[in-house]
Amino acid sequence: MLVSENAQASRNLSRPRGPDFPGPTHHSELDSLPDILAQTYGRIGLGMRLDLAPMRRACEELSHPEKAFAAVHITGTNGKGSVCAMVEAIARLHGLKTGLYTSPHLCRFAERIRLDGQPVEDDALAAWLRRALAVDPPLSFFETATMAAWLAFRDCSVDVGIVEVGIGGRLDATNVLPSPVAGAITRIALDHADRLGPTLTDIAREKAGIAKPGLDLVLGPMAPEIRAVIDAIAHEHGATTSTIDRVARPQRLGLAGSHQMDNARIATVLGRRLGATEEEIDVALADARWPGRLETIDGFLLDGAHNPDGAHALSEHVRCLGVPPEETVLIFGALADKDWAPMLDLLAPLGSVRIYVEPGSTSRPSVPPARMAARYSGQVALDLGAAIAAARSIAPRLTIVAGSLVIVGRARAILLNLPTDPSVSL
Repeated sequence: MLVSENAQASRNLSRPRGPDFPGPTHHSELDSLPDILAQTYGRIGLGMRLDLAPMRRACEELSHPEKAFAAVHITGTNGKGSVCAMVEAIARLHGLKTGLYTSPHLCRFAERIRLDGQPVEDDALAAWLRRALAVDPPLSFFETATMAAWLAFRDCSVDVGIVEVGIGGRLDATNVLPSPVAGAITRIALDHADRLGPTLTDIAREKAGIAKPGLDLVLGPMAPEIRAVIDAIAHEHGATTSTIDRVARPQRLGLAGSHQMDNARIATVLGRRLGATEEEIDVALADARWPGRLETIDGFLLDGAHNPDGAHALSEHVRCLGVPPEETVLIFGALADKDWAPMLDLLAPLGSVRIYVEPGSTSRPSVPPARMAARYSGQVALDLGAAIAAARSIAPRLTIVAGSLVIVGRARAILLNLPTDPSVSL
């Protein structure tokens, strides 16, 4: 049975399942969500600060909402969002009220904060964001979103909050969580090298910074030298580590891709630590969904691969599908701070027709499509809508959309006619 050092979280986990989540009161007194989102997006200029001091001050000012729920804290270069989705599905099937906090959003900002599997309602989101925006000194965009999640989880008395790290771990805004009941590090690969360091060991040190006294971190597959670095940091913090070496592969998995098997094994261990039964874990893993990760919509394969490690997993999956390059179109776009050239080296051979486009993030510049076309010949589209229309005119068996979660989210909105908020890669 899950036990939290936080008394309120412990009471939540032992009490019967209650009615639907309440939202914050006095919604009519708040500005509309578009107004509040405009203010939130206005914080993008503060960047993604690798500094816990602002969040710690904000937590104190708002009476420590981060202490009001049991938390599962998950980091890693790739796979952390998928693991979060699987763990949330397991916890919900086990009968726990769940909060899920992930980033970035694909289509709507509300996707970042989910209660019992559903994005929060607009007026409730506006209320939580408004309270976070009122903190002084001002929080950054990501800090504001994180604080809104903490407020939502506290106000709605969630039993467990499953939290995805934004970047790194040690100095990520989510690392104000005091004593998670479970935690994991999925995979270590090169990404955000400008922020986390140029080597895998540098990145591993930052990821291991989520270790807390008494916490046993579940580790995905990694090289021995990387494991040694994480072990050392964990032990310095009074934590321990466990591997998934003896965890069986699931028989059924709702998420596509062989790489998801390791993610599912991590989720299995975390689910057990939440008290879930093996049957509940099996059913939840089979039913779990995580949009934009090897998701197929009307012949389009959408995948948020945004670094070489993710591109490798995508390329392996496409080869397993058996669709030849002559029947495949690749739509590719990347953000300028990503290692896009090795990604394109892996993905360009998958399609005989390539269409390059800017992802269109409001927070970070994109790689000019002409630069990508100079590396591997292809068309340059004015925007993603034009790229999708061009692919449809060719009518291939498969169209891959990849290179950034931003481009995948926008493609998903176009294909499914979904409402959107501006894309932010934070």
